[in-house]
Amino acid sequence: MLRLHGLPALPLLTEAFTAAGQRLCPVPRDPCPAVLPRKGWDVQRSGTEPSSCIPFGMGSAGEDSSAPFLPCGARGSPRGCQRVCGSFCSTDSLRSVGLSIFKIFHLEKEVDELREVRNTGSCLGCSPRGRMKEARRAAHLTGNPAQQDLPLEWEPISGHAYTSGIQYHNRGLLISEPGLYFVYSKVLFRGSACDSQLLSHVVYKRNPASLGSLVLMEDKAFNFCTGQKMWARNSYLGAVFKLRKMDSLHVNVSKIALVNFEESKTFFGLFKL
Repeated sequence: MLRLHGLPALPLLTEAFTAAGQRLCPVPRDPCPAVLPRKGWDVQRSGTEPSSCIPFGMGSAGEDSSAPFLPCGARGSPRGCQRVCGSFCSTDSLRSVGLSIFKIFHLEKEVDELREVRNTGSCLGCSPRGRMKEARRAAHLTGNPAQQDLPLEWEPISGHAYTSGIQYHNRGLLISEPGLYFVYSKVLFRGSACDSQLLSHVVYKRNPASLGSLVLMEDKAFNFCTGQKMWARNSYLGAVFKLRKMDSLHVNVSKIALVNFEESKTFFGLFKL
């Protein structure tokens, strides 16, 4: 069923149809215009209908326009004329009904648009370009070969790296707005000879209001290679965390010399949900 603002639209349709009929097909004192009988037709003879009915004063040439006339619907009036009147009224009524239906459906569309604006807070009639959207807080840092000590240092600008609403500070990502964040980090370890040493990859956070650091994610590997030959191993960490303002996130590894710092191999980032 068609609904407007949560209410059934059938009563509205009925009211619209009734008003349309009263407006475009009124019922005056004389339901139809006066008509003039054509020559040769006797209105007193019951059961006789004229060949056609014409409006008063619009007779053909040579016909007496001053002849008496009967209004449509009066006793003795021609049934044919009533049919003509009825056809005009029916046509106007149908036209009015169609127009009413069109207006009601148009109103329904506008109501849906207003409801969407209320629910989403978007701008009615605004183009996508005209809508002001806040940029998502995110950052993606890539490997930096110029490493000296831990935690790892990153590239925040060049290549695929960028920051948006997140500050890169003291080798870490600084949170300025609390909320839920997806944090991720990937490190590629590689070496020329296998010595079965421990590999570790850790993401942790610090906050001036707390002592020490808190480990968020960690990956450790043992016996990841065999024989005296080249090897490589990927380590990926990713999860959702509730972060506070002034949290700073950092990455540690077991040995810097074993990390491949190409931007597509080792990276670190986050984005606000």
